[in-house]
Amino acid sequence: MAERSDALLSSLPLPSGFKSFVTNVGIKDDSDDFTVVTAEGRVSAAGVFTQSRFAGPSVLLSREHLAVGSPRAVVVISKNANVATGETGAAHAREVTELVATQLGIATHDVLIASTGVIGRAYPIERIRTGIAALPVPLPGDDAVAVARGIMTTDTVHKVVHSNVRGSAARIVGVAKGVGMIEPNMATLIALVFTDAQVESSQLDAIHRRVIDKTLNCVSIDTDTSTSDTAIILASGAAGVVDASAFEDALFEVLLSLTKQVARDGEGAEKLIEVHISGARDDDQAKRVAKSIVNSPLVKTAVHGADPNWGRVAMAVGKVNDADIDQSKVTISFGDQEVFPSRVDDKGLQLLADYMKGDTVRIVVDLHNGKGRSTVWGCDLTDGYVRINADYTT
Repeated sequence: MAERSDALLSSLPLPSGFKSFVTNVGIKDDSDDFTVVTAEGRVSAAGVFTQSRFAGPSVLLSREHLAVGSPRAVVVISKNANVATGETGAAHAREVTELVATQLGIATHDVLIASTGVIGRAYPIERIRTGIAALPVPLPGDDAVAVARGIMTTDTVHKVVHSNVRGSAARIVGVAKGVGMIEPNMATLIALVFTDAQVESSQLDAIHRRVIDKTLNCVSIDTDTSTSDTAIILASGAAGVVDASAFEDALFEVLLSLTKQVARDGEGAEKLIEVHISGARDDDQAKRVAKSIVNSPLVKTAVHGADPNWGRVAMAVGKVNDADIDQSKVTISFGDQEVFPSRVDDKGLQLLADYMKGDTVRIVVDLHNGKGRSTVWGCDLTDGYVRINADYTT
C-alpha cells in the first residue's frame, strides 16, 4: 500500500459527531500546547498504552477511565509529560480531567488525558487552570490539522491522515505525534483516531489492537520505550453500522500512514528504512529479526551514508541468536538487488549506493525457515539526532 499523508492540507474536518479546541496555555512559548476533542454524544472507545514501569499519570488515569466507562473526550497536553512527578503529578492529571469535565458538562471518567514532552517536570498547573476556565463551550472547531499541530513536540511536521470506510459514508481520521523515544511495546507515541462509524466497544478494541500490532507496534526510532505512549480511538456512530472487515481495512490504512510518517520524521532523520522479513518460523520471529535490523546503529549509519554494507544486516540477523536461523539459507537484498549470498561486483555496489541515496531504503531478508513475515519501519541515525537530544531540556 502506498504511503499517504494529508499533512499538506490546510484543514481536514473531523468525522461527524466530534468537535475540538486547540490553544496555548503557556507551556510552550510560541505554539499551541493544549488540545481537546470531544464527542457530541456517547461513543465507543478503546485505548492501548505503554508498558513502561515508569508510566506517567496520564497513562494510568486514562487506563482507569477506559475501564469504568465510555469516554467522550480526550485532552492532550504538549511539551510536558508530567512523568516522575510523584503525588503532585498524579493530582494535577486528575485535576485536569475534572476541570475539563466540568467545563464540558460530562463526568470526570468520560475524559481521557495524554501528555507528551519533558519528563520530570510538573505541570504549570496555574496556567493550565486558567486555560481550561477559558474553554469555549460547546467546542467551536472540527479541524484535524489543528489537532495534529497542537499535539506536536519536536516533530518537524504534523501527522494527519484520513480514509473512507468502503461501502459506507463513514470516515476515519487519525493524528499522531512522535519523533523520538519510540520503540513500542503495546503502543507507541501519541496517536488519536476518530471515526463516525458505529462499532461496538469490544469489537472496536479487538480491531484496534490487531491493527496496532501490524502498524504502530512495528515502528522504532531509537529503541527507547516512552513513559507516555498512548493510542486512542473514539467512534461516534453518526454514520451508522459498517462492515467490520471494511472498517479494519480503513483503520489499517490510517495507522500505517501514521506509522510511516512517524518513522520518516524521526529526530534528525533524513531517510525512511523499511525492513521486510519473510520465511521466518512464525510472525514473532520475523518481527524480532526485523527490529534487530532496524534498531542497529550500524545499519542506521550505513543507510545514512548510503553505504551498501550488507554485512551489518547479516550481523543484525545473527545476533537474534535463534537456533533455527541457518545462515546457509538466508538471503539479503537492498531494494530489488540481492547482496547475499550472491556476490555484487563494483558496478553493482555503485548502483546500490545510488539507490541508498534516496529518501527510502528497503531491506529484505528471507530466512527460508517457515511462513512467518513482518515489516517494520525506522529511520537513519544522523548527527541531528544527537544534537536534538543533547540539547533537549536546555
